[in-house]
Amino acid sequence: MPTLPFLLSVWALLLTPGPTNMLMALSGAQGGWRRTARLVPVEMAAYLAVVLPVAMLATEVMADWPRLAQTVKLAAAAWALHLALALWRTPMEGAVAPAVDARRLFVTTLLNPKGLIVALALLPPPRAPAFLPHVALFAASIFLCALFWAALGGQCGGRGDGHRAPWLRRAAASWLALLSGGLALGALAH
Repeated sequence: MPTLPFLLSVWALLLTPGPTNMLMALSGAQGGWRRTARLVPVEMAAYLAVVLPVAMLATEVMADWPRLAQTVKLAAAAWALHLALALWRTPMEGAVAPAVDARRLFVTTLLNPKGLIVALALLPPPRAPAFLPHVALFAASIFLCALFWAALGGQCGGRGDGHRAPWLRRAAASWLALLSGGLALGALAH
């Protein structure tokens, strides 16, 4: 895939609301985008921890283990549902949502099917000359899109006293539950 279509596809994918983006927005709402910017390397490391090995080994592994993609989707669905329930159970008034920490963001991003899409459908083959430049563009795109979601969450935040945007928690929980159902249905359909 030429560079411009690759970049546009990556941006469309990374800007789409999903579990990682919801956590970045929630973190931005809780502590502002500057504090959340410290989580960007965690998101980048998690995506690359999935994308690079899958891109390098995908052909052989997927041929040998056809149920692997289904298992990953089901694990991602279960994790998204767990996050949705945790966010939903947080009381709306007078309570602070659980902080978005590096571990939660890392696990969520590892299980995010967007990484598999990049590795299996968007990146050129590892031996292609464009592979490393496209990986670099993907990493830069992660950085910029993560900051976008953090800033969006910061703009949707609350009063600045730690009791931020209770409606954002419910919206994020609802979206994550919907994503969880879609991932589970997609995994079981195959």
